Amino acid sequence: MKRRADKGKQNIFTEALQGKNIPILTLDNKWYRLLDADSKEEVKGIETQLNTLLKRQGKLNTESKDIKKLKKKLMSEVVPLVDAAGDHPTAAQTREIEQHKQLIEECNEKLEAYQDELLDLPKEIDQLNIQLMLITMDCCYGAMQENTEQIQEISEWVTQIRIELKKRLIKKQELEQKNHTIYSYMHDIFGSDIIDLFDLKYNPEEQHPVALKKKTVKGIVPVKRVSGGTTSAEAAKKQDASFAKSHESAEEKEVSKTQAE
Repeated sequence: MKRRADKGKQNIFTEALQGKNIPILTLDNKWYRLLDADSKEEVKGIETQLNTLLKRQGKLNTESKDIKKLKKKLMSEVVPLVDAAGDHPTAAQTREIEQHKQLIEECNEKLEAYQDELLDLPKEIDQLNIQLMLITMDCCYGAMQENTEQIQEISEWVTQIRIELKKRLIKKQELEQKNHTIYSYMHDIFGSDIIDLFDLKYNPEEQHPVALKKKTVKGIVPVKRVSGGTTSAEAAKKQDASFAKSHESAEEKEVSKTQAE
């Protein structure tokens, strides 16, 4: 259940509605979308009362129109009856004229009663509609407060995750650099025939896309094998330094992209 606004806020809401042309809420589909299950349950009683009055108002307006049509028809019929009866009407003519007069009188009584009720209904409908509006504003106010609290919590969580992600990316960079250094020196020490066995478990082209030999990053000196399948220590060191510089740049771009998102 949403938290209820205090009396001070209720007064603010009431003042804000003064002089406003408030639409009938239960006739607006957008109003129903504002409410969650708890809010709908809270306004159910007033909503039912308001809809009952609206149906009554509609019924009275429809019946009033029908009664006016009937009265007009009776009036148009009674005049010729009176003229035809003249000064010496028959019993049947008198009876028919009286029936018309009685029906016209009943129409007048119903129209008068309906008119009185139709004058009172708009006030009752307006009062219930205002109550419904106040409860709606209260529910929406509470919902927005709760949403704001969750938004703040999520924002703090995202900030912490970004920090943790940056740390892990840096750690990943360090571990990959260590692997690459080890791999380069193993080529130099053991030679290609033996290191090829190790390649089955560790492929530098897959583990370090920044240092792909077929898509060499500008500035990286690929490890070149010489006769006997070994590399010079000097070439390996240059490779490490070049790789570290390029790899660091790539990781920084990845971190920047993550933070920007």
